[in-house]
Amino acid sequence: MTITLQDIGRRFNQEWIFKGINYQFNSGGKYAILGPNGSGKSTLLSVILGNLSPSEGIITYDQEKSIAVEKIYQYVSFAAPYLDLIEEFTLQETIDFHFKFKQLHKDFDEGMVLELLGLKKSQDKALKHFSSGMKQRTKLVLACCTETPILLLDEPTSNLDKQGVSWYHELIERFTDNRLVIVGSNQEAEYSFCNHFVQITDYK
Repeated sequence: MTITLQDIGRRFNQEWIFKGINYQFNSGGKYAILGPNGSGKSTLLSVILGNLSPSEGIITYDQEKSIAVEKIYQYVSFAAPYLDLIEEFTLQETIDFHFKFKQLHKDFDEGMVLELLGLKKSQDKALKHFSSGMKQRTKLVLACCTETPILLLDEPTSNLDKQGVSWYHELIERFTDNRLVIVGSNQEAEYSFCNHFVQITDYK
């Protein structure tokens, strides 16, 4: 999978969040989008996801053949602290629901997803009773355990304690081989495994 940005810009009203981005994300690469809070990292991730249209420029997706932007969701897994889960669902219902639409990682089953989460005792508990850290773990596991060529993570260790951050690194090591990974962050612990860096402030 290759994602190509050509002169990409995005503005809200008359204010440009970023502009003039020319960049290519390639299969197997590990990329960090860096910048201070409010600099536009999440906005750029939303443009890459196809959730937001660029105000100018062209974004293309290629995997042997071109993929239309309205189809790109089929190839992407995404986790972010602001991504809503269905609070009334139990953890087991959340897992079941997610994998009705996405394919499980090869050699994996739903029982292993619960085991990886370390929340087996809470499988019948509604998510509205989960802590913010438990919810963030759930989002990360669902994204990582989905068989997609692209993994996008925005501030992935938000709401995680020190033990949770170590768990996140184990998750990354286990589930990012041969995937295009893009992380929006301003904390090195979240993107220390990345080998390509995009400074959003370079495109103001």
